[in-house]
Amino acid sequence: MPSNKHPARKKRLVKRMRQTRWAPFWTVPKIYGKGRRVHPGRHTQVKRSWRRTKLKV
Repeated sequence: MPSNKHPARKKRLVKRMRQTRWAPFWTVPKIYGKGRRVHPGRHTQVKRSWRRTKLKV
């Protein structure tokens, strides 16, 4: 991908990046209770890896 990105494409990429970020740490005890230890990445909106799934943006 070129280093200079078109603003519209950059905006679409930023949206996809936000969707795959980890959820906040405080969501874990809120959902599962105090004793359960779960990774916050389970609560992300979309699960995607840059290797597995290519974006059509």
